[in-house]
Amino acid sequence: MSDIKRRHFLQFCASTLATLGLSQLEFMQQGERISQALAQNAPRKLALLVGINEYSGTIPALKGCVNDVLLQKQLLIYRFGFKSEDIRILTDKQATRQGILTAFEEHLIKQAKPGDVVVFHFSGHGSQVEDRDRDSPDGLNSTFVPIDSQLPQGYPAVGGAVQDITGHTLFLLMSALKTDNVTVVLDSCHSGGGTRGNLRVRSRNGGTLLQPSQAELDYQQQWLGKLGLSQQQFIELRRKNVAKGVVIASAKREQYAADAAFDDFYAGAFTYIFTQYLWQQTGNEPVNRAIVNVARNTKILAREQGNFQEPELETNFSKENTNAPIYFSRFSSLPAEAVVTQVNGDQVKLWLGGTDSQSLEAFKKDMILTVLDPQGGERGLVKLGDRQGLIASGKLLSNTRAQLQIQPGTLLQERIRSIPSDLTLKIGLDNSLDRNTSQQAAQALRSINRIEPKPLGTLEVQYIFGCITEAKHQELQKQRIANLPSLGSFGLFLPSQDQIVPASFGSSTEAVSEAVKRLQPKLKSLLAARIVKQILGNTNTSQIAITASMNIAGNNELLGETFTIRGAVKKEAGETKKPAPVQVIKSSDSGVAKLPIGTTINFQIQNNESSPLYVSILVIDAQGEMTVIFPNDWSASEDAALVEAKQKRVIPQADDGFKLTIGDPLGLSEALIVASTTPLRTSLKALQTIAKARGLENRNAPVALPDEVLDVTNSLLFDLDAGTRGGIKVEGIALPDGVRGIDTKKLAAMAIAFEVVAAASGL
Repeated sequence: MSDIKRRHFLQFCASTLATLGLSQLEFMQQGERISQALAQNAPRKLALLVGINEYSGTIPALKGCVNDVLLQKQLLIYRFGFKSEDIRILTDKQATRQGILTAFEEHLIKQAKPGDVVVFHFSGHGSQVEDRDRDSPDGLNSTFVPIDSQLPQGYPAVGGAVQDITGHTLFLLMSALKTDNVTVVLDSCHSGGGTRGNLRVRSRNGGTLLQPSQAELDYQQQWLGKLGLSQQQFIELRRKNVAKGVVIASAKREQYAADAAFDDFYAGAFTYIFTQYLWQQTGNEPVNRAIVNVARNTKILAREQGNFQEPELETNFSKENTNAPIYFSRFSSLPAEAVVTQVNGDQVKLWLGGTDSQSLEAFKKDMILTVLDPQGGERGLVKLGDRQGLIASGKLLSNTRAQLQIQPGTLLQERIRSIPSDLTLKIGLDNSLDRNTSQQAAQALRSINRIEPKPLGTLEVQYIFGCITEAKHQELQKQRIANLPSLGSFGLFLPSQDQIVPASFGSSTEAVSEAVKRLQPKLKSLLAARIVKQILGNTNTSQIAITASMNIAGNNELLGETFTIRGAVKKEAGETKKPAPVQVIKSSDSGVAKLPIGTTINFQIQNNESSPLYVSILVIDAQGEMTVIFPNDWSASEDAALVEAKQKRVIPQADDGFKLTIGDPLGLSEALIVASTTPLRTSLKALQTIAKARGLENRNAPVALPDEVLDVTNSLLFDLDAGTRGGIKVEGIALPDGVRGIDTKKLAAMAIAFEVVAAASGL
């Protein structure tokens, strides 16, 4: 919206937090105190949720907007205590211009009283129309597009009026609310449009050729009269700030809001990350801090897809709401991956809204969930059955002690995830390939074990196999991609096709079958990274109490930190245990540290458990290659990877004989920290064999895994599965063959993202 001031709020928030010297944990605690004060009264909570997929005519249809509405609805009911009857939903044909405006008036404006909570969410296309008052330099006002708004006949050769709802109108509607506790969430954009690779952009064409309809202008005049505002006062107010409360936009003004595929369903990239984050939080942190974290997670997901998307926030708080939590509400329940929505004997229906996007493929048949009572006590177990999207069936296991107490609203947390042993890497086939070339590519890819070729637009793909056409070459030049591939060469794109996988393209004379053959090692590395990321989804769910940080070596400046949320608040003997607060992250405006080549770093691992943990650290770089950072004393025993109970370990230490120095390739990388209660013997032996073959058995050095990466990854999964199966036999839980089990009580897997950038000239 042009009303929203597009300042770098993320950078502002990060610098403010650093000045205050507050950590994320301290903010969680502070947010808890604030929310307790809010909870002294019992305000009514009202929501209007709008999602439009079925656009028609010249406006491209979308796929994930109705799911966004479901994501928000279940979150509001089961985590924030909204009543179902206080949530109004408009989807597709219901979401006309008049339908949205009437619902806003009848459901929100007429019912909300001072102190009540109001949420308005819109998922669909955004656009822009001419702004006669020129609030922004480009003379455009942002809009959201109802289902009955069509482009003028003959557009873009001719312009005309459209039935959009403008940002100016939204300002007036928000102003009319009698409460200050207002949150508006807009998962749409107005930059570009159409399909980009496997992503759909939530934007319809717009610009100065389009004008707001006369009905829209008349409607604004009606509200100016009701509010007692002159036109000049209206202009001054909206240029100053949003009307009241909080407005969250899913992307910056010039960026794309993605309608993205997640395993077997579509949703807004932002809405899924936003709602999943809120399902997992244990404390009621202020909205500014929450959006910083959501923005970081959104950017990481977007970069993996080759997109650039960073949410933005604008606030206009009353004095008492300065540090208000999201939705001006405290959480009404525990964090969870799933909630029971229906019960029929020992069969249950579940909503999996708290499931991490990287873990969805592990949330399939035979995974195990823990049933919680309202105090967080473990009351039994549920085995997952079939899953479609985020809706799943489950069965109460015979040892569940509270079958009669299971009811809709009962929460479940992940206990054992089941990673398929035949997990595949899905490779989309570029639509620009001719039929013969596409068939050859599909046949060659299908011949590689666990590589699955897919047509675009048929759900999730991890990468796209394609060719550098003239149009793509020009687009990549705009993105300032270094070392551009030759025209006509084959290689791998990220899902948006706005970015390429580095070092994946060959010569322009290479046949498609030869290109796929050349890419086999790269595909193997990318598959291994995908498998490891299936393990990583348990950062939120692990019950092991551990904290990890990445720091500048020498001065210990903090670059990034991560901790297991449930491990951080694990109860021991009735007392809440939290790791000691650490410094706030000093990072770029996106929340991801930018590290020049040549930077020397270390990791600090704090074990807050009462027993030792076995730790491994891996790095996946921008090319998808994996390197084992620790352990790396290849002649030492498995105990060399131990971090003793209640102790901190710095990796590397001064006398370890090696340094960790940032090097090529440029781009987004992830450090993966894996902690286990049992030794990782098989993977250690595999690494020792590789080190010996390379003459490294008597040296301390990280080992890159270009060829053996899949073997090492499978060894790691074998170790984790063995530790899981050995423990669950005592509890009478059986896992089938064909899956690898990961027990949240025995494993913690965490990630710290960082961006490798070129060293400053002269250094």
